[in-house]
Amino acid sequence: MSAELSETCLKTATAAKKASRELASLDTTIKDQWLLESADALIAATDEIMGANEQDLAAAPGYGLTDASIDRLRLDAGRIEGIATGLREIAALKDPIGEVLDGFTRPGGMRIEKRRVPLGVVFFIYESRPNVTADAAGICVKSGNAVILRGGKEAMHSSRAIVEILGRVAAKVGVPENAVQLVGTTDRAAVGEFLKMHELIDVTIPRGGEGLIRRVAAEATMPVIKHYDGNCHVYVDADADIEMAVNVIENSKCQRLGVCNACESLLIHEQILADAMPAIAERLASRGIEMRADERALPHIPGGVAATEEDFGTEYLGPTISIAVVDSLEQAADHIARYGSGHTEAIITSQIAAAEKFTDLIDSAAVMVNASTRFNDGGMFGLGAEIGISTDKFHARGPCGLRELTSYKYIVRGNGHLRS
Repeated sequence: MSAELSETCLKTATAAKKASRELASLDTTIKDQWLLESADALIAATDEIMGANEQDLAAAPGYGLTDASIDRLRLDAGRIEGIATGLREIAALKDPIGEVLDGFTRPGGMRIEKRRVPLGVVFFIYESRPNVTADAAGICVKSGNAVILRGGKEAMHSSRAIVEILGRVAAKVGVPENAVQLVGTTDRAAVGEFLKMHELIDVTIPRGGEGLIRRVAAEATMPVIKHYDGNCHVYVDADADIEMAVNVIENSKCQRLGVCNACESLLIHEQILADAMPAIAERLASRGIEMRADERALPHIPGGVAATEEDFGTEYLGPTISIAVVDSLEQAADHIARYGSGHTEAIITSQIAAAEKFTDLIDSAAVMVNASTRFNDGGMFGLGAEIGISTDKFHARGPCGLRELTSYKYIVRGNGHLRS
């Protein structure tokens, strides 16, 4: 770690802390004006942004990016319009800051109020997707937080162009300088330096591979909002509607393969196995999914593969699913407790009592009843944009949107009250 890099990181975090104090009391109308005018400015600067993006695309093969990764990196006029739409949607959301969560008057007449406030400074580490740069900036500023963005080196030119445009609009409308900052260096040592700065940075949010997230969790000196992986389950109960089960499993697994809320593991009650498994297997096979099954499920799956112990705990992020047979709902819950990651689990059942028992037994951020695991998402929950999904229990759990980037404080109003 060079002294110059340490000094640069310190200046960035110090500037963010200063901006966060100003953002805490910034009027909603100014934040929304910034979001709306930034959306217009991004569209107006389409050629500028695409020029920067071309530099990233030209360098992408040298970073060993896959075709899918390069596609996520690519920007065109339609995708820039989508980024702008995302900012407009954030502007339309209710500002959580200043919301009174509780209020009461003590017997002596002292009034106590519990009010929602920003967390302060967010250090956000994320993958090489330029749209995330704008999304994260918008979510953080709308919730009154300054943000330090550390995107992947593969998208550096694109992200820099976007942040510069956001900064120009901020200066115009009165959003504090340095409310949104992009880490300018690709040196990985900078991440470690920021993770030491708990006096200046209030929370770190890593979004990327499990290795990155575990490194951040191990090194951070401030709270971290995170999830390591998404080994999500669908459990087909004894009284499930088979057609519903087939459709929900297909959507949970196949609607998009490489995401954290895709189904990776299927559990099926032995009483419905013979009737349901062939239909489920046929649908998954038609979508090109490899099925790795235990010894009881395997005879019902043409072309199935014998599962190993490791398969049941794997987040595949691809066209593979593990399958196990259970003798009861309780056994399904035990299996999920052993192999799951606390992200998203679903039950398919026609029995209200079974659904209620499953939701009670499962300790995950989201539990679905007769619905796809793919619904665990801020937009799908009606929360608006999200900065990530947390499997922790403190301080946020599930999709993290505006409210999850806030805390609260108590405001006490007296009239010369003294404690005896």
